[in-house]
Formats: sequence, C-alpha cells, structure tokens
Amino acid sequence: MTGEVVTRFAPSPTGFLHIGGARTALFNWLYAKHTGGKMLLRIEDTDRERSSQAAVEAILDGLHWLGLEWDGEPLSQFSRVDRHREVAEELLSAGKAYYCYASPEELTEMREKARAEGRPPRYDGRWRDRDPSEAPEGVKPVIRIKAPRDGETVVRDMVQGEVRFPNKDLDDFIIVRSDGTPTYMHAVVVDDHDMGVTHIIRGDDHLTNAARQTIIFEAMGWAVPNMSHIPLIHGPDGAKLSKRHGALGVEAYRAMGYLPEALRNYLARLGWSHGDDEIMSTEDMISWFDVTDVNKGAARFDFAKLEAINGHYVRSADDAYLVDRIEALLPELEGTEAVRAAFEERRPQLLAAMPGLKERAKTLTDLIDSAGYLFAQRPLDFDEKAAGILTDDARAVLGRIRPSLEAAAEWNVEALDAAVRAFAESEGLKLGKVAQPLRAALTGRSTSPGVFDVLAVLGREESLARIGDCEA
Repeated sequence: MTGEVVTRFAPSPTGFLHIGGARTALFNWLYAKHTGGKMLLRIEDTDRERSSQAAVEAILDGLHWLGLEWDGEPLSQFSRVDRHREVAEELLSAGKAYYCYASPEELTEMREKARAEGRPPRYDGRWRDRDPSEAPEGVKPVIRIKAPRDGETVVRDMVQGEVRFPNKDLDDFIIVRSDGTPTYMHAVVVDDHDMGVTHIIRGDDHLTNAARQTIIFEAMGWAVPNMSHIPLIHGPDGAKLSKRHGALGVEAYRAMGYLPEALRNYLARLGWSHGDDEIMSTEDMISWFDVTDVNKGAARFDFAKLEAINGHYVRSADDAYLVDRIEALLPELEGTEAVRAAFEERRPQLLAAMPGLKERAKTLTDLIDSAGYLFAQRPLDFDEKAAGILTDDARAVLGRIRPSLEAAAEWNVEALDAAVRAFAESEGLKLGKVAQPLRAALTGRSTSPGVFDVLAVLGREESLARIGDCEA
C-alpha cells in the first residue's frame, strides 16, 4: 500500500478507557505520527444496551489526558447502520451473501450434533444455495456471507507474521441479523474501508476476526488493510491482566497520581522497546516506533516499574507544572478538602517547597501527602511516631532553640542550618536530637523534606508559632 498511513482506534463505549485500550491507542497514535499519517477515532457503539454517552466521554477524557489526540471528528458506528446494510445488499446482489432462514432450533441442533461428533460448532450452510422461495412463513432471515469452503484465508500480519486459517473453520458467518442490524464483523470492515484505514493495529484477541473480515474485504473487491495484532498485557504472574494486576481505567491511574507522560512512556515499553532505553521523550518514541518491532509475546504489567518511571518524571518536571497538576488532581481525591480550601493561599509556599518534595516522591499523591504540613492548621495533629519523638526532653530542647531561631538575621536554608548547628554544638547535642523534634513540631510527622527546607518554606512567623505550640 502506498500513500498516507491512516490508523484508527475503535473502542466500545461500555466503560472507561482501560489500560490495554490505552496502549492500543498509543501504538496507533505513535505509528501514525512516525509515518506522518493520521489516527482516526471510531466509537463502536452498535451494542445499544451496553453503550453509554458517559462511557464515550470517559474514553475521550482518557485520550485527552494521555495526550493522544486524534484527527477529525470521532465517528459513531451506530450512525452508519444504513451504509452497512447497503453493502450487505451489494453482496446479496453479487451472489456473495445469502438469506438464511434457519430457525434457532435448527441452529441448536447443528451445534449439538457437531459437539457430539467432536467437531467445532459451525453453521452447515443449509441455505447457501437454496431459493428464498422455499423460505418458511414468518421467519425473518439473517444475511450470511458466502465464505470460501476450500483452501485457506491468509492474514499477513506485521507482528504475528503470516497466519493461515483453514476456510472450513470459518463457516458462513452472519453479517446482518434478523432485525436488520449489522454484526460487528461486517460493520468494522465497511467502516475501515470508508474511513480509508490503511493499517489496523489492535489486540491479538482479534486475530480470528481478521480472517473473517478479510473474507468480507475480498468479497467486496476492497484492498485489505495492513494488519498488526499486538499481544495482550498480562499481570506480573503471567496470568491475563485483571483488576488486581492493574487492569483499571486510565482515570484510576490519574487518581493514583501518575503523570500522563510517564504512563505514555511506560505503556510504550509494554511489548515494544528501543534497545535498553527506559526513559523516552514523546519525540523519541515517535521517531523510533515501528509496529514491526512489537514483540509477539505477551507483555507483563509491573507497578513497580511504572512507579519508578513516574518518579523519574516527577523529579525532572518543572516545579510550576507539578503544582498545576496537583491542583487539577485534588478534586478527584477524597480527604483533600482542607488542601483545596487553602490551595490558592499556599500556592507560593508549595512552589517553594517543590524542589525538596519531589526528590522523595514517586507520584503526585506522594507530593500531596508530603506537602500536607503546608496546609495543616495549628495546633497540629501528630502522627504516632511524631508524638513519640516529642518527649518532655525534646519539648524542652524546642523551648531553648526558639530564641536562637528568632535571632536569625535571615530566614533562609543556609542561615537556619547554621543557627541549628550552632545551637546543637553549644548544647552538646547531636544534630538529630534537635532536628527530629523540630521536624515533628513543624510537620506533625517523623518524616518530611529536609528540616531546614521546611523552616524556610513555612516562614518565620508560622515556624516559630508551631515550635511554640510544642514547647515544654
């Protein structure tokens, strides 16, 4: 095939954009970008009972958040039912499809007979060459494709290689149901042809569908798009990905505090690689990605690796960008009402604290948790370890150091570091014996960013007030 590459992402709107779908969208997007082509979006909403507008919105939101923008308007498959029917009529006229009047009872009997004989259940073609004038009264027929009975249907796959399907296993499958609605198998082919799709990239659970769809393409005399069937994602234990492994919607990863660029990077590495490169910019991925390099074997989802990659992106991100991302995330998180209420007022302090916060954080939720001290109201609530640190002796130390801090000519990390060290030396104390009570008094916790950073970010007035609250 020559000319512009056109890929498509075609989700069913029956739920959120799950992680496997997100990777399929990413591979389609990367291949389109790599080749200077387009990625189209088709919403496969012909199952009216299970499809919902809320799911459509969730899928679009998930793609937007991941930064996977498509070309043109999203296409609704349901809106094209008349066109699907028109193509079926063309196949009937050309003698390449036929009306089948087999009753549900007959089909059940066929299946049971095949099972008893140890054969896969297949339609036996009983209406393939019969005249519709023999049709029984009152039976609404389905339309079946006349599939070739001999030989093989070959799918030339850019990932799996050449895959051969004996035609005897494919049978005369239904393309239009008795109520006049197209089957998925038929609608997909008509839409891919009409949309000008040149490359189909999807999960390898569609590989058998590819053989059946090839039969429809060839019956219509249409060019068969290039096919790439990518292995599914498994859990770390090698089992099919489930919710306990991470088979969640993209929105769940957003709520867990992952950055879209980190999730993109991680998903790209699931089943595809470029040497030993772990961290890849979007520009690198576009430049390097080729669907022919996708592995044939299933990829394994690994939360620890995702977290490590996300931590890299957090550490290297611009501080203001992280503050904006936290602000966008807060409405999605329970228990952050106090942070939301004080966010605008404390934004400058959060920005100032970010260099210290992000060195220890792997996710945005880690950052929010570590920044909790900025938004805490006096008197602070102390966690169990912090309360344990604030013994009578420790509180007495706080009472004695406060005048030294009040006397600091400048309130910055260097001056405060010098003041605390001079105090510890004068008291004959190890630095930890002063720093730990200070940390507990200032943050309510036993762990935090560096205590001098905390003092500097909180400012003179708030720091001294919090220390004063804890004095013996």
